[in-house]
Amino acid sequence: MRFCAFASGSSGNCTYAGSDSTHILVDVGISGKRVDLALNGAGLAGRDLNGILITHEHSDHICGLGVIARKYGIPIYATAGTIEAIKKDKSVGQIDPELFNEVKADNKFNIGDLTVNPMKISHDAADPVGYRISYGSKKVAVCTDLGKYDEYTVEALKGLDVLLLEANHDVKMLQLGPYPYPLKQRILGDRGHLSNELSGQLLSRVLHDNMKYIFLGHLSKENNLPELAYEAVKTEVTLSPLNEYRGDDFCISVAKRSEMSELIAI
Repeated sequence: MRFCAFASGSSGNCTYAGSDSTHILVDVGISGKRVDLALNGAGLAGRDLNGILITHEHSDHICGLGVIARKYGIPIYATAGTIEAIKKDKSVGQIDPELFNEVKADNKFNIGDLTVNPMKISHDAADPVGYRISYGSKKVAVCTDLGKYDEYTVEALKGLDVLLLEANHDVKMLQLGPYPYPLKQRILGDRGHLSNELSGQLLSRVLHDNMKYIFLGHLSKENNLPELAYEAVKTEVTLSPLNEYRGDDFCISVAKRSEMSELIAI
């Protein structure tokens, strides 16, 4: 199984997961041109895609969806609420209704030889989900855009080989930054985004000896820095009373905003 963050940040998100014969994207929040270039960088082309999983309808997750879906006729998988929101978004353009496939949280389905299991997340969107994807015993997950986590989240993210986890903002940078007060409250709220510290605390709950790789994703351009996210998450892991791990025990990196991450082979 292979995994790669094509782009991750408040300005655009797109992630690849696949096997030798099945290839899927999670979100298309970057331009169609950038998607094609990233696929080429992974040794693939748009015609190789078997499905697109959409977490929710915000523009940094769907702005390139219409172009890619129309160009290659790729099936789109999303919750009912997300599908309706996408259809109402004029910026996406017309998409063949036949391409949409409704999914529900915790209802597994297959795309080729990959098994996809959506998970509930708390975010201010119509009906958002994260995605767990498995190939045989190998498991990866994309979990961003959640203002809080609970025991359900922890259980959903256990036993993974690779995790792309949100570390959206540094709380002090956000509080002292230029955003208007209502937006700051939205980001800090239960339906907003995970801070660096909360990301590290959640990660501490799901780490295990065989976890191969962790990507920190969806960093805010205005309210975070890659080095801040990296150090804060590692510190939370090291200081956590829930296990004896240290932050340096695992391969942790920050998924880049405008460049592909390393292509991970599990």
